[in-house]
Amino acid sequence: MTSIAVIGAGITGITTAYKLLARGFDVTVFDRQPYAAMETSFANGGQLSASNAEVWNQPSTFLKGIKWMLTKDAPLLVNPRPSWHKLSWMAEFVLAARNYEENTVATTKLAIAAREHLLAMAEREGFSFDVEKRGILHIYEEKNEFAHAAKVNALLAKGGLKRTALSPEEIAAIEPTIHGKFIGGYFTESDFTGDIHKYTRNLAEACRRHGGKLEFSADVSRLQSKGERGVDVAWRRAGQAGEAGRSHFDGVVVCAGVASRRFAAQLGDRVNVYPVKGYSITVNLPDAESQAAAPHVSILDDHAKIVTSRLGEDRLRIAGTAEFSGENRDIRDSRIRPLTEWCRMRFPGVSTSSVVPWAGLRPMMPNMMPRVRAGSRPGVFYNTGHGHLGWTLAAVTAEMIAGEVAATYSRRTRPASAAPEAEGRLATHGV
Repeated sequence: MTSIAVIGAGITGITTAYKLLARGFDVTVFDRQPYAAMETSFANGGQLSASNAEVWNQPSTFLKGIKWMLTKDAPLLVNPRPSWHKLSWMAEFVLAARNYEENTVATTKLAIAAREHLLAMAEREGFSFDVEKRGILHIYEEKNEFAHAAKVNALLAKGGLKRTALSPEEIAAIEPTIHGKFIGGYFTESDFTGDIHKYTRNLAEACRRHGGKLEFSADVSRLQSKGERGVDVAWRRAGQAGEAGRSHFDGVVVCAGVASRRFAAQLGDRVNVYPVKGYSITVNLPDAESQAAAPHVSILDDHAKIVTSRLGEDRLRIAGTAEFSGENRDIRDSRIRPLTEWCRMRFPGVSTSSVVPWAGLRPMMPNMMPRVRAGSRPGVFYNTGHGHLGWTLAAVTAEMIAGEVAATYSRRTRPASAAPEAEGRLATHGV
């Protein structure tokens, strides 16, 4: 049986492992954390949002980045301290503006295709993840931003997404708890939300049931290509001293988030992922008054760049901001405070007496498109660089890379009866 190592146990790594198991591979997942989904997949905004598929590579983003550079609570914050990695990434980010429309349409198609796979895996394995199928509401208070949204809507439509323009009265009808002087909005009924952490942890257990090996607290230090003879993984238990042990595999899929750049360099490839920090707060809703005052429909406030998701009756997730500060995981009060203040402004009946802050590093490619392809050496594959849309895109990119791996190894799989039921019949989306 062909053995594949998956590096990373976030949403991307675990969905990849599941899809590989479905094709009959012997799969081992490595992650330095003691459990799945403990880093970027721990507490994101919760939105599964084809409606947020617009890539950021456009002149208005460049100008805002410069304007906000010295503003501590700005939605986008660029640390002015230079580094070669940051400078090279930003140069490529600007150059990618020439593919803004093409990449936005392609991302929309991926996001729509991902829904089927994400929901099918949860249904097949019988677990819940606080899913809310109530759509996503984009709100606008500025005329120029609403006008830009109309242009974006044309690109989303090219990708197959239906998004409906709303009046202020229609916004109030869809989500009556929200406060603001809106000039209009857009509503995507087919988008939905859910708890990424619950989903990933449950799917990891499903992988274990189907024969996958989950090596947690496993700190991978090096990946070494052996050409046609496969790949060596050097790793040790987290916290243990001494020389790392080695495990050999026929192939490897790198799903390691911001660490993917380092592992790719070891394997002879350049994957220019940059860590773009995002923040969230989880507002606990302990009383009936707060639960009634909190939104059930997911919100995206375009001006503030803040999103919400209702996670069950007693939690509201609020997330936003993008910070270019390198591999820094510090939770800064100046970035958390605007999220709490936004909650009080938009939903004044919600108590913010119990707020849990979090920060995570989004692995972002300069063109905002995930790297889902084989590497330059035999047995090396990548499924990484999803940026702010990992939760939205992971299920379909996992399907795509598993199909690529299967084709490479001539579909040397175990009998279909041994795979998770019906999964082997799902086709790869070639988008």
